[in-house]
Amino acid sequence: QVQLVESGGGLVQPGGSLRLSCAVSGTAFSPDTMAWYRQAPGKQRELVAAVSRGGSPNYADSVKGRFTISRDNPKNAVYLQMNSLKPEDTAVYYCNADRIGTPRGTYRDIWGQGTLVTVSS
Repeated sequence: QVQLVESGGGLVQPGGSLRLSCAVSGTAFSPDTMAWYRQAPGKQRELVAAVSRGGSPNYADSVKGRFTISRDNPKNAVYLQMNSLKPEDTAVYYCNADRIGTPRGTYRDIWGQGTLVTVSS
């Protein structure tokens, strides 16, 4: 079974940093595009950052200059380095893979379990 396994959330003070990790398990084939979304209490899920295989990343305006998304294709993983964190960054962060093509079939719109990031003093 193809899954996304996330780690790295936690509690951090304003101005601090965290690094989220997301690894693809169950296949060695890599997704076309991997992304991070977040959902704050009472709000809709929103795109934070995305990167396609071999492509340039794109970011939500609210995190530009503070967050960096990166992929490690040999490890089949994606990371989100979050710096200068603000209380409004508090949310559950979800990893997403849009499409993974394998000999057994194509997996679409795969989500991780979510990891909580809390920014508070």
